[in-house]
Amino acid sequence: MYDVIVVGARPAGAATAMLLARRGVRVLAVDRARFPSDTLSTHQIQPSGTERLRRWGLLDRLIAAGTPATGSVRFDIGGTVLQGRFPQGALYSPRRTVLDAILVDAAREAGAEVREGFHVAGLIRDERGVAGIRGRDGTELRAPVVIGADGKHSLVAKETAKETANEEAANEGAAPVQRAVPPRTVASYSYWEGVEQRHGELYHRPGRAVAAFPTNDGLTMVYAAAPVDEFGAWRTDVEGHLLETVDRCGDLGERVRAGRRVERLRTTVDLPNVVRRAQGPGWFLAGDAGLVMDPVTAQGIGNALADAELLAESITTGRTDYQQRRDEQRLPMFELTTRLAALRPAKGLDKVLLKGIARHRRSTERFLGVFAGTAPVGWFQRARG
Repeated sequence: MYDVIVVGARPAGAATAMLLARRGVRVLAVDRARFPSDTLSTHQIQPSGTERLRRWGLLDRLIAAGTPATGSVRFDIGGTVLQGRFPQGALYSPRRTVLDAILVDAAREAGAEVREGFHVAGLIRDERGVAGIRGRDGTELRAPVVIGADGKHSLVAKETAKETANEEAANEGAAPVQRAVPPRTVASYSYWEGVEQRHGELYHRPGRAVAAFPTNDGLTMVYAAAPVDEFGAWRTDVEGHLLETVDRCGDLGERVRAGRRVERLRTTVDLPNVVRRAQGPGWFLAGDAGLVMDPVTAQGIGNALADAELLAESITTGRTDYQQRRDEQRLPMFELTTRLAALRPAKGLDKVLLKGIARHRRSTERFLGVFAGTAPVGWFQRARG
């Protein structure tokens, strides 16, 4: 018998299992993957997330694995350039084969049991609510609390819809949805060697977004996004469209073309923007299972780590306001992200505001801090008037 079962052992799940185990909770974490393993990812851990890793004693492991720090960024929005250092700490962009394995190992070291290659078929219920999980092999594992940290297509979210009075949500096979915006972008990324970089790079162009950040093994992760309705054309020549997009970004195209792509291109339109109810009788949702947004602002990993911290505190102290606190922290960025994912050019007051911010170092750092998780989204919204 366990106190908590966590379904999913990537950042949200492994971090939650680790923090709970460190507090003396008997935890089982299960995942269908075997680690280390790769998965689609924004890679970026914003400074607020790296500060959590530092507090948990894991940042040194990430650095020892050869993950370079990004202390400054160049954000080019339609030709207006905001360049500066993050106000607190640095950003890291690890390969998921590195980050996820570190978190799984840390969960085990803390005393959590982790079962890899375990496929969950459904939830066990009793008169109180969710009471455990059932494996595809027929195994039944029980706990008074089950946490769904199993990603944007969460089985736990689908199953817990049956525990609600929202019949329509249950029929659609998803936990009750509080907010939803249809997918807005198609995104592609891969890894290049030999790309000269002095800082992290972000670009917004009409109908396009681009990011280039250093990652493990001396590689640069290059990402490009376009409106989702261009997917049909984009998929006919993914590399051609990605390179044509980075060619619009100063000399980045030249530097990328001077390097060499070393892995296949990954492309997806499976980029929902959804906020789900995050708790109910015997269950919680964490990370993308509960709230997922377009990768254009690269918030996913940081949100997963923040949810883990909130959940560990809620479960071990008896607090009942996990969802309220999650929503207070996440919804402002969710709204900003879905607006930015429309990939519209800055104009009017926004354009004037950005030019004003770019002229002042402290304003630039605060602007970058909004995305880094070290400054409130409300600062930018207030500045916009």
